[in-house]
Amino acid sequence: MPSRIEAINEAASAAAEFVKRSGLDEDAAYGVDMAVREAVTNAVMHGNRQDEAKTVEVSLKSLPGAIEITVRDQGKGFDTESVPDPTDPQNLLKTSGRGILFIRTFMDEVEWSRHPQGGTVIRMTKKK
Repeated sequence: MPSRIEAINEAASAAAEFVKRSGLDEDAAYGVDMAVREAVTNAVMHGNRQDEAKTVEVSLKSLPGAIEITVRDQGKGFDTESVPDPTDPQNLLKTSGRGILFIRTFMDEVEWSRHPQGGTVIRMTKKK
């Protein structure tokens, strides 16, 4: 997908159809939707900096007893540990910075890595 804001809804719609077919319950489906929206938003806004010449790749995979969603951008990457803690009192009123917390909360396993050809890859797993 091109690095446009519209990609967020496109990815969420595709993930919703995939989740529906996978048999996840409604609460789990809501969490996956939030995680996908946050991951794609981060890829578009922070990773690719809305550069439409760059793409965001979303992969949906069914595993035994789980689903796996991977989102890759083509940006410079970042260190998840350097992102300020949104639960810290000094960050509570900030309007951004909660996406990683949401992703970690809603998904069972989350892993960030650098892609060999550049960009950040987030792999998110939700158990059935």
